[in-house]
Amino acid sequence: MFQKITDFFSEVKVEMKKVTWPTREELVESTKLVIVASIVVTVFIGAVDNILSAIIRLLLGW
Repeated sequence: MFQKITDFFSEVKVEMKKVTWPTREELVESTKLVIVASIVVTVFIGAVDNILSAIIRLLLGW
């Protein structure tokens, strides 16, 4: 059992050496992109929700 755990972490170490890590600039740009995309999706969903709510209110006569 202990040998399996040791082998696992050895393999993890080997695989982690193969990883290409992003530069700081790439990370900052990716973060900005995610934030902007999240805001756009939030505004879109909010707008669709308000429009559908207004349509339902009109249909139900509230």
